[in-house]
Amino acid sequence: MENDCSDDDNSDCSSIAGTSSTASIALLSGIEEPMSLEADDQREERPALVPSLFPQIPPTLYFSTANEKVELLPAEQRRLLKWKISNVTPNIVKHTIGRSHFKATKKSYDWLGCWGHHMKSPGFKALAEHQKVRFGKQEFSFFPRTFVLPQDIKMLRKAWEDGGPRQKWIIKPPASARGIGIQVIHRWGQLPRKRPLLVQKYLHKPYLISGNKFDLRIYVYVSSYDPLRVYIFSDGLVRFASCKYSSSMKTLGNKFMHLTNYSVNKKNSEYQSNSDDQACQGHKWALKALWHFLGSKGVNTTLIWEKIKDIVIKTIIASEPYVNTLLKMHVKTPYSCHELFGFDIMLDEKLKPWILEVNISPSLHSNTALDVAVKGQMIRDLLNLAGFRVPQRDDVITPCSSASSSTTRERTKPDLSADEKVKRAFYLTQRYADQDFLSTVLDVLTPEDVCMLTESEDELSRAGQFQRIFPSQSSSRYLRFFECPRYLNVLLDQWEQKYWNNRTKGISLLSTLCEKGVHLGTNDPAHMWSKSSYISRFETNRQDLIIPSRSSVVVTHQHRSQHIEDDDGSDREASSVSSLPVSSSPGSSVSSSACASPQPGLAHSLLPQHFASL
Repeated sequence: MENDCSDDDNSDCSSIAGTSSTASIALLSGIEEPMSLEADDQREERPALVPSLFPQIPPTLYFSTANEKVELLPAEQRRLLKWKISNVTPNIVKHTIGRSHFKATKKSYDWLGCWGHHMKSPGFKALAEHQKVRFGKQEFSFFPRTFVLPQDIKMLRKAWEDGGPRQKWIIKPPASARGIGIQVIHRWGQLPRKRPLLVQKYLHKPYLISGNKFDLRIYVYVSSYDPLRVYIFSDGLVRFASCKYSSSMKTLGNKFMHLTNYSVNKKNSEYQSNSDDQACQGHKWALKALWHFLGSKGVNTTLIWEKIKDIVIKTIIASEPYVNTLLKMHVKTPYSCHELFGFDIMLDEKLKPWILEVNISPSLHSNTALDVAVKGQMIRDLLNLAGFRVPQRDDVITPCSSASSSTTRERTKPDLSADEKVKRAFYLTQRYADQDFLSTVLDVLTPEDVCMLTESEDELSRAGQFQRIFPSQSSSRYLRFFECPRYLNVLLDQWEQKYWNNRTKGISLLSTLCEKGVHLGTNDPAHMWSKSSYISRFETNRQDLIIPSRSSVVVTHQHRSQHIEDDDGSDREASSVSSLPVSSSPGSSVSSSACASPQPGLAHSLLPQHFASL
């Protein structure tokens, strides 16, 4: 993964000139959304807060387009609207938050949002609950063969020798951006030896338009990792190389031919800019313009888009165990961390999408109206999706407490009740569980279940031009790719299967529960899983439960239930689920040192008394 943010003079990753620590975020110079300050009164005024779909759940802050203005909150609340600014906060972000009346701050304690450098681990530990920062061959044959040097040098040498003399490789330095240090080579002697490198098989047969190669910048937003929720933006950018493509070895040194980076190609005298997001002209297009162009040629663009969504989901899942491990180590609440990714995807001559790289800080530099049209809408929708809330005054850390906030501030999310732990362990420790069994996860909704489902539905209602691709009505097929699957993923997957085509019914059910205050905690036996008849019922029918069906879920467990605290005080994901087809097929097995081998799940071992001390 790369950091794609630029610090050069042409980037908008720049500080606000002359901004004091709490100065208003003023409109800055440069390309900006088409609006007129004189026509301010002509713009539609929107409420500052977006109400929840559900009663007794607080609203979220509204982020507007350039053609809207946002009403002012009362002064007491408005004083809490602070955004931490860094020297890499993009102008397009500053404009968007400025329209919602945020003030810039460089202080370390009293902000609601931050868009900047990725923080070190201690910084995440100090985050308050109201703060957010961006944060099998058959199934995974969408990534060119890649080696990381120096550790993979022997494997690379063998692959090089097996590939023959006509192969091409592309080399990339780590943690770089803007095409710096990238080369296409074909001789072993051209490979640098004294520095870390990523070496990737070069896709030498790309799909061409008017003789030029191109790649796609796809924006992907992960709003949560546990449960995993992934969104893809409906538009993006298409970036062309500025010289017509040739596969000749003699041309490999021509970066204008073989690289599609804007930062590289803008230096070519033949580069043609494009400011029209609907036009198929110049060396940068909007993604929607590309789909229209290919559709006019008879290409099934819907199929390509579905393939892209598929490989995005699989790529995010591949990183999920590492991210969740770090989140549990360094973050008090999952609310605080989310991430925008820039996926760079290339189509080969058969229109198969390939992931070239994933950028953890995709450039939001906007020097043309085309950039603003795509990125401006994307950032506005992303901030609305993120669901920023005005905190209670008592939740805001004071300057005197900021230095020790990581140890003195304990307003973390309450621990799961024993009943919640019983339910989660039960569904994650059955050896075989088919769809009929998993669907019962919705029969008794606990307070934490209701909280998670309302959060998911509220978030989806704010998606704008983002589309949620996980979970979805068809996301069950991806559960087998999780190294250590999680209860909340199962819960949301089953909710989607049941209500995706009648979401109004599901929202109505949750509204009724929220009116009763179930999400705030309840002693009602109807929402206490261990007091239902489920344990005895499933124990009676255990023989039926453990017979694998043709499409079953293999569930394995360790000796602790989910979120049971270890002796060292850290929470660990102890239970694990792998959704696997019973028949053996490529890519259908999952093995993990972190997941124990399958064992029968015994309902009587999950009785509440075993969790009394948790």
